[in-house]
Amino acid sequence: MHLGLVIKLGLLCALAAGANYLVNNICVYYLKIPLYLDTVFNAVVCFSAGLVPGLITALLSYTALAVRDSGFHPFVLCSAMEVLLIWRLKPSPSELSLVNIVNITEAERKRDSLVSVIARLMLLFIAASLAVSVLGGVIDFITYNVLSNSKTFFSAEDAFKIGFLKSNIHPLAINIMSRIPVNMVDRFIVIFGGFGAAVLCRKIIYK
Repeated sequence: MHLGLVIKLGLLCALAAGANYLVNNICVYYLKIPLYLDTVFNAVVCFSAGLVPGLITALLSYTALAVRDSGFHPFVLCSAMEVLLIWRLKPSPSELSLVNIVNITEAERKRDSLVSVIARLMLLFIAASLAVSVLGGVIDFITYNVLSNSKTFFSAEDAFKIGFLKSNIHPLAINIMSRIPVNMVDRFIVIFGGFGAAVLCRKIIYK
């Protein structure tokens, strides 16, 4: 790999991790909205640069968050799973560069290419929302219910858990279901916003 490209990718991962940290802080501490938004730029990097840079960005992001929260959390596995799903289900490089959409004259092919991209992104959005909700719920259940660790911070899904606490639903199911509405909104922003930003990033990285 060309040294210049390696340097560009390294800078991209570092900047993306910093952006994740900044967006999460603004969302949690200033806007106080029940979303995570700590993986948006993992998606941007994975869409634009591939699996390994995406995973590196996810690790750097969670390292920064762990320093902030004075403890490393196993929820980094959710970020890693999301990156793997993006890498596996993302539109092809030709679709990502929008060659089939922008540089085309036939209206029918243009429409079909756009529909194909949106369909792939919708599939990815649904898969990521469900997978991250299930994995996050299992990790939460094992960490705080099975291992009886103390939770010292308020997270987005806690706002939805309150409605389930008076029911007889199993704690594992509560942990999973409370994450679904959060992740549906969160992953929509991550997947579609990340894809749009990645189109611009590819032009910068590979020009």
